[in-house]
Amino acid sequence: MTSSAAEGLGVVETHTARVFDAGDPLVLASGATLPRVDVAYETYGTLNDERSNAIYICHALTGDAHAAGYHVGDTRPGWWDNLIGPGRPIDTDRWFVVASNILGGCQGTTGPSSIDPRTDRPYELNFPLLDMADFVSVHRGLARHLGIERFAAVVGGSLGGMQVLQWALTHPEDLDRAVILAASSRLTAQNIAFSAVGRQAIMRDPDFHDGRFISQGAFPGKGLSVARMMAHITYLSEEAFQEKFGRSPQEGELSPNFGVDFAVESYLEHQGQRFLSRFDPLSYLYLTRAMDYFDPFSRDGALDLLVADPVRFLIMSFDTDWRFSTAHSRRIVRHLEGARLPTSFREISSPWGHDSFLLEIDDYHASVRAFMDRAAEEIA
Repeated sequence: MTSSAAEGLGVVETHTARVFDAGDPLVLASGATLPRVDVAYETYGTLNDERSNAIYICHALTGDAHAAGYHVGDTRPGWWDNLIGPGRPIDTDRWFVVASNILGGCQGTTGPSSIDPRTDRPYELNFPLLDMADFVSVHRGLARHLGIERFAAVVGGSLGGMQVLQWALTHPEDLDRAVILAASSRLTAQNIAFSAVGRQAIMRDPDFHDGRFISQGAFPGKGLSVARMMAHITYLSEEAFQEKFGRSPQEGELSPNFGVDFAVESYLEHQGQRFLSRFDPLSYLYLTRAMDYFDPFSRDGALDLLVADPVRFLIMSFDTDWRFSTAHSRRIVRHLEGARLPTSFREISSPWGHDSFLLEIDDYHASVRAFMDRAAEEIA
């Protein structure tokens, strides 16, 4: 690793852009409109004169625009800092990287807790339901704002990978390559069930107030923390839980009670409480529901645009990921290869389950690096 790779990006800054307004409102897949859409985003590296070296990063369910580097006064790096930066697999000495917060999110981009300019009140549950295509529409709006017509690659994991797939299927003219990590093209009943329980935990919290908790000056924190705790169980493998915690007591010896006695209970409690300071219960409802309905290959002619303007794909899964198992990735690969699209697939060995795509795993990072190195050679 070079010294610049070890140092990373250093201090970065989040920006906000208005990508839709009253003169050019966002028309959603449902036909509903949003008269104003602001997007939080960060950029890393330098855009070349030909504007040919741009990469777009799509985040997962609870991610945000802060993908790499550090914010002033913050000791925690961006959520994909091990992948993005100088000398890293997505090398910012070579690439201009754009990362944004998703539509419906709660970290600077318009979402259900934003003010509806038509009423001067928070949207709350009056915010329209979202489709994966709506996320892509906003990404494309930010690209126009930045003056980027085509990306060398669009990259994402989990929900981020679903956005990448949607983008490639509907607007292949926007990208040369797609990197889809630990993602799915259609949730199983089990996956839908996990999300349903998380939403119910939020909606049954007494402080939810039928979705009007902002107007009521309340916050369904208990429900949101339970939703996060349950979801976090699905992000790790049984092997990872066993290695990290086993049956260890939280303090001293086990003392049977209904409180937090095991170390794993303390861990989940910490994850649930920490989540409250950075995420919006309404965003959790809207984003998980968009995932439930995502089924792009079920549409007639789903691959027609992509076949006419092919994109190169790298699809990767992790062998202990039981939330979006390798079967989910293989389904995507079958559809793409069936249409004779250039597709590379790798299953990576990792003990860490679904969260593996966020971690520094040698084979995983080497595969991304090799794919991006080939892209750079072609651009050169």
